[in-house]
Amino acid sequence: MIKERKLAFSDLRCICDPKTFSFKTTAQIDPLDGVIGQERAVQAIDFGLNMDSPGYNIFVTGIEGTGKSTIIRDIVAHHAEKRPAPVDWCMVNNFQDQFCPKTIEVPPGKATVLKKQMEKLVEGLKNELLTAFESKSYQKKIDELQKKYGEQQRQIFEALDQEAKRMGLAINRTQSGFQTFPVVEGKPISREAFEALDKEEKSRIEENIRQLQGLIESSMREVAKLKDAMQQDVEKVMSDIALFVTKTRIDVLLSQYDSCPGIVEYLKEVQENIIENVGDFLPEKEKSMPFPGLGGDASASRLQGYEVNVLVDRKNIKGAPVIFETNPTYQNVFGRIEKRAYMGTLTTDFSLVQSGSLLRANGGYLIMEIESLLMNAYVYESLKRALRNKILLIEDLPTSLGFGAMSLRPEPIPLDVKVILLGSYRLFHLLQNHDSKFNKIFKVRADFDHETDRNEATVAQYAQFVARVCKEEKLLPLTPTGVAAIVEFGEKQVADKNKLSIRFGPIHGVLKEADYWARKSGAKTVSEKYVVKALKEHRFRYNLYEEKTHESYANDTILLDVKGKVVGQVNALAVYQLGDISFGRPSRITTETYMGKAGVVNIEREAKLSGKTHDKGVLILSGYLGRTFAQKYPLNLSISITFEQSYGGIDGDSASSTELYAILSSLAEVGIDQGIAVTGSVNQKGEVQAIGGVNQKVEGFFEVCQTKGLTRRQGVMIPQANVQNLMVSRDVLKAVKKGRFHIWSVATIEEGIEILTGVAAGKADKNGDYPEESVFGKVQNKLKFYLEQQFRLKKEFGGEENE
Repeated sequence: MIKERKLAFSDLRCICDPKTFSFKTTAQIDPLDGVIGQERAVQAIDFGLNMDSPGYNIFVTGIEGTGKSTIIRDIVAHHAEKRPAPVDWCMVNNFQDQFCPKTIEVPPGKATVLKKQMEKLVEGLKNELLTAFESKSYQKKIDELQKKYGEQQRQIFEALDQEAKRMGLAINRTQSGFQTFPVVEGKPISREAFEALDKEEKSRIEENIRQLQGLIESSMREVAKLKDAMQQDVEKVMSDIALFVTKTRIDVLLSQYDSCPGIVEYLKEVQENIIENVGDFLPEKEKSMPFPGLGGDASASRLQGYEVNVLVDRKNIKGAPVIFETNPTYQNVFGRIEKRAYMGTLTTDFSLVQSGSLLRANGGYLIMEIESLLMNAYVYESLKRALRNKILLIEDLPTSLGFGAMSLRPEPIPLDVKVILLGSYRLFHLLQNHDSKFNKIFKVRADFDHETDRNEATVAQYAQFVARVCKEEKLLPLTPTGVAAIVEFGEKQVADKNKLSIRFGPIHGVLKEADYWARKSGAKTVSEKYVVKALKEHRFRYNLYEEKTHESYANDTILLDVKGKVVGQVNALAVYQLGDISFGRPSRITTETYMGKAGVVNIEREAKLSGKTHDKGVLILSGYLGRTFAQKYPLNLSISITFEQSYGGIDGDSASSTELYAILSSLAEVGIDQGIAVTGSVNQKGEVQAIGGVNQKVEGFFEVCQTKGLTRRQGVMIPQANVQNLMVSRDVLKAVKKGRFHIWSVATIEEGIEILTGVAAGKADKNGDYPEESVFGKVQNKLKFYLEQQFRLKKEFGGEENE
């Protein structure tokens, strides 16, 4: 059985033959122009990009290092090139409500052009309007109006003076108003003379004064009407001139943008506002300010209302935009309304509104990482709302508004964007299960695999990928042996001889580090030895803990036998994971069996050091023992199992077959070869099942045996289902080839116990009895002895009769 289950040298590693490559270096082959082994994800992405219906946004899942970001960018960029460039967006003043600025569409690449045209328009109008209002024709019209209304005003005051004279009164005009007083022979009467008049004369004068006051008030109303009429006529003249000057310039812009309704409407509003506020374009006399420098240029400030705030300009973009937002804060995604400090408060206007990545991607594609997005408050919910309603609102966060701060409510912008989120399986399932809107908004899932089939085509693509990285990163080219080493590294990454890893992140790192060591040695190409050097040096930088753990075996701090036979003791294997580094190390499992009814006692469980999966594996042992040995009479024993010198938590069921071998050895009193370490889980039918980390476990036990001394009889026993996962190190491979180390595969407990003990497991006859010299026969006899001994003790001490 030992020879039958021993694996051949060729079963332990899939070796890539450098002779399969026809090139001398990767510089001679075409770089990879495509994707390796991601057909499912690529098809899903293509489907999502071509679906124009609402809700077909894409959620990309996959483990780190599979190249999700790079592949997504390449595919989306290629797809975007075929689409037309979307419109530009500008924000302009709302002349009716400055707190609700308007957004307008501008033809692609014309937003900045429009901004400059408006700046030139304002500057040109300042000069032309000033010239027009300083012209002789304008001054002549104004002089005529002033003369006309001045004459009418003179006539009103002259009539008022005549009426006052008829009444024996005079009118004195002052800055504070009109004063009336009686006169005699053209001279004012003094107060003493007025008091000396008789009562009737005084009453007559007072009555005349009251009547004259009424006439004055009536005349002043007429004068006010004349002033209003004059002002209207002056404004009419100014409006006519402003219309003539403004219309000439704006008509030029209207002819250029006649196909853009938003711009046409805006330009007409600008024209109306300029005519209404033409005085803003004229210089005004300097006014003294209580605090010099705080007032600024009032005219220039008012003219800022005609500026154009460019939100998005596609001038240098071909096709649809592709935006990768690496820091998806609320302001970065949706835009922001900036503030300026003035006199102890915060003010703002439409020119301080800035766009976010969602608007820059409008008409195209926005790529973000879901983990970063969820870490920023309000972003996820606001994004869903924007995608559902297909509108974008640029507004302040409620938490960002302080006391005394003003803000805006810009006009909503129609939204047509495809959002692509990158995330982990955990976050995808979390959102899918707990967010009712998620499946309606992200209807397409693109799942990236971490491995692909190993065949001639994918191996050739691996070489092309290496060529691509070397070209893009300006690395030294690889020789066929170097590429073969990279292929074998890809195989070991997935621990499968029939698969290749497509987690290109780690491979990319190995290529860079191999290039470093090759250049340091003065080499012109990267061969196998530099790839191996890079892998060893990388591990050396991270494996201090591994070496410290190994020292514990070398100096016998951790007790472990690697030769001889011991009853009820077997070497199990475990994997330690420290970031990117994982390594295997053996641990001793001991078992004691004795009479009693406690069944299997897991000491780790009793000490609360075991996980649920490990507890399950131990409970399965009772099922196997009952199925194999309790068909004729009940089990009547206690079993104590423990991992010796284990003080931390233990989980997983990969040692369940190991524990069962120790139990069988203890019951049969047959020693187990300590030079053979064991891994594998077991089911209730005694079938040995696959486990993870098989290569690390084999290599870990080999290193311990190498340190303690190889005896040519040592090795590891693994599940048969794990043979395809073997990609052991070259050190193990050499030792196996020389017969100094061995690896066995087993499918059942019966096969395993024979290899460990050198004694046949035994096969039950038709009565359910096993041969006495077999392991199972000895177990059966021991269990029978326990049961008989129990009956004798009960009879001897008067115990309860067995039912």
